Amino acid sequence: MAAAKSRRQGAAAASPEPKAQDKEVVAGANGSPSIQIAGKKESADEEPHENIFLLWPNIIDMLTDHIPVPRRIGYSRIVLAVASLYYMPLHPRTCSLLYSISCLLDALDGYAARYFEQSTRFGAVLDMVTDRCTTACLLVFLSSAFPRWAILFQGLISLDLASHYMHMYATLAMGGAENSHKNVDKSRSRILSLYYTNKTVLFLACALNEAFFIALYLLSFSSPLLSPSLLQTVPDQAAQAIHQGAQVNSSLLRHIFTNPYSAGALELARANKMDSFWPWVLAGVSFPVMALKQIINVVQLVKASRWLAEGDVRARRAQGLPRRKRKTA
Repeated sequence: MAAAKSRRQGAAAASPEPKAQDKEVVAGANGSPSIQIAGKKESADEEPHENIFLLWPNIIDMLTDHIPVPRRIGYSRIVLAVASLYYMPLHPRTCSLLYSISCLLDALDGYAARYFEQSTRFGAVLDMVTDRCTTACLLVFLSSAFPRWAILFQGLISLDLASHYMHMYATLAMGGAENSHKNVDKSRSRILSLYYTNKTVLFLACALNEAFFIALYLLSFSSPLLSPSLLQTVPDQAAQAIHQGAQVNSSLLRHIFTNPYSAGALELARANKMDSFWPWVLAGVSFPVMALKQIINVVQLVKASRWLAEGDVRARRAQGLPRRKRKTA
């Protein structure tokens, strides 16, 4: 018995005792503290963990340093875009300012992602979705402001969404998951390669495209030529009753389509004090670039469709399709 005990003691003495600095106190399964020896962890735990898709607490706390800088900019764009939509029906100055800042942050977002080495696929998709949604919302408002041209604005929304979706899907399906939608080879399309690889061209095309729609938005408040309803005035009797404290209908629907007796008419009268000169200048300067941007969208849609069709042809040939029909006797 003593011999067995001495052997166990000798084995324990022969095994090296872990040093104090190599021990780490961690929480056990039942919450009680336990000691873990350094070097026994799995190799996956040795690398820093990055949470690309942020949890809700981090999203709510977006102004802290827990969120990477590019994503903070991306979420700020969304907040500004939503705020601009809130002010869109009746506050053209505030809406235009918030919308313009949201669009300009798009360029800053990409620069920050490259500078801080935080470029992610989630960030790229978030930027594209934000761009498509904000532009579509503005075009929806223009459809209500200029109902005669609603079908044109609806077509622009459809073209914008379809071309970018087809291009993104074709890039992932044919180019591989690691390939970016901005990596366009000149052999596929020279204009798309220039558009996506030249940052100056990309910025000017996107900025002036949005500038044209913002100019139309401002003209809907300031130009009776485009919006004849702006010539309507509040009758003297109704205006006097309003100034004396008469209640008026201030529902959101009547803000969008105001009548002379609504509170929205007074707000539009204040907004209509804007001069339409600079919106006309902005619309004239940005119109050619906007038209070019729509041509690029058409080219992008056609090229992506052909790229997917080529892949389908190769896949069908690999499966032996179409099968040759047997000749009947």
